[in-house]
Amino acid sequence: MSEAQKFVWEGSIPLQIHLHQSEITTLPPPPPSLVLAPRIGYLPLLISLIKPHFSTTLPPGIDTIWFEYKGLPLKWYIPTGVLFDLLCVEPERPWNLTVHFRGYPSNLLQPCEGVDSIKWSFINSLKEAAYVINGNCKNIMNMSQPDQAELWHSVLSGNLESYRRVSSKLKLGTFEDEYAENINPVSTKSQQSTEETEVAGQVKTGRIPVRLYVWTVSEDFDDLEDAPEIDNWDKVSYINRPIEIHKDDGKYFSLNDAVRSLLPEFFPGSSFVNEEDASINQSTGEEEENTFDPVSSFQPLENAEIKLVRIQGIEPKLEIPFSWVVNNLMNPEYFLHICVCLKLSGAKALQ
Repeated sequence: MSEAQKFVWEGSIPLQIHLHQSEITTLPPPPPSLVLAPRIGYLPLLISLIKPHFSTTLPPGIDTIWFEYKGLPLKWYIPTGVLFDLLCVEPERPWNLTVHFRGYPSNLLQPCEGVDSIKWSFINSLKEAAYVINGNCKNIMNMSQPDQAELWHSVLSGNLESYRRVSSKLKLGTFEDEYAENINPVSTKSQQSTEETEVAGQVKTGRIPVRLYVWTVSEDFDDLEDAPEIDNWDKVSYINRPIEIHKDDGKYFSLNDAVRSLLPEFFPGSSFVNEEDASINQSTGEEEENTFDPVSSFQPLENAEIKLVRIQGIEPKLEIPFSWVVNNLMNPEYFLHICVCLKLSGAKALQ
């Protein structure tokens, strides 16, 4: 495993969580709860840390936990780190969130029945990734109950070694790291040989599951603090699209190549995505509703400019080999989550 992978798994976001004023029944009101939220985790999983802090002031009723940020209800099935990267263009530490235990907005958020809903959302994403990579999800469907339990527990506890031990049985593959090869081809081959021995049965693949969260701006900005805030999910295009790493002689496939290829509606002529793979989910409600083909739904926008790309809390240089990004910054469900801000010149930003 790489140092970058360890940092991803150990990464946390400091949260300052306030109970919504409509649910406060005591005086003085309770102070905010301060917690560290794992980047690869999901907000509702924090209930065991948060509930005891606010339990004495809650009104009678059944707990249906949900969070909001500046009035925007947060989608529970998006990893916490991705939510932070997307909604805090200028990072806010601690991140001030409001928690609700009553009044779940089922008209705005997909229903969440506690930890089990999050677990099965994770497993379903894993199945989807396996289908993209191998053309089927048999290895996920055939997981033993103990392996499934250990895999999920490793995500809950942030145990990378346990996760690697179980996930290696899924044979979802590794990707050739062009960056490491260019620096030290001898040691890279030796390391690959060692890893292939440790993770028996792993296969090389070319198709990579990617989830993009794209928002557009019509006015330029130099400082992140001047970037427009996302105050409505309608402003974010949720794009679920696989990609293949393409090599040209003497040139590696960069992050810039990947982003442009993944967004043919904004960068015509750059796509390495098969038409049958292209699908986009507008974030207006449930994760999988409102699916349509962006290639046919958008007019090409030749003046699009990539203003920001953020993955796992960092803003990699666009020239970095995409294979390094995939191998080191992928989430546990084998999706690479990329937040992208585009500036559209001479065209109206998506509303």
